[in-house]
Amino acid sequence: MKQGHNRRRPPAARLSFALLALCWSAAGGSAAAAADEAPTPGRAQPFEAVLACRKLADATARLACFDGATREMETAEASGEIVVIGKAQAASASREAFGLHVPSLSVLTRALSPAEASRYEGVVRGVRTNPSGRSIMSLEDGAVWRQIDGFFTRPPRPGSKVSIRKGALGSFLMNVDGQAAVKVHRDE
Repeated sequence: MKQGHNRRRPPAARLSFALLALCWSAAGGSAAAAADEAPTPGRAQPFEAVLACRKLADATARLACFDGATREMETAEASGEIVVIGKAQAASASREAFGLHVPSLSVLTRALSPAEASRYEGVVRGVRTNPSGRSIMSLEDGAVWRQIDGFFTRPPRPGSKVSIRKGALGSFLMNVDGQAAVKVHRDE
């Protein structure tokens, strides 16, 4: 076994690995060949096992492989070992976290176009002013954004429409009711 592969695998992963090795064996391959095939980073092993079945030339072996791998994937999803979400759920999660530092969110946003992942539209629910005279805006979805630079020609008010986009070096720019952008920071 290669170094690093001797970690104890969870039971579902061992079962899927065994199934994958069995499918490779049925197609004339070997367990060693299955072990050497590295999974794509970021993909769950039960999903990788399903994809590996496509490589089998023999239709009977491929069907047996798919049946076993999809059964294992269903079990892994039901137990919470893997989570399957759609693009709408990924967009919702991205929207809720927009402006917060969440590096691991990239696994969800890869389903979105760059424009969808770098822009946010919302409506102001409430506005207050901090001691330095800058606006702190609560949006209808619960996000709180604080103005850190620039000025408004018309102050934001409840019902104002905002558009926020990513700027340079991790900054964010907000347009309120079509006005020039101000620099903002997400507090909550």
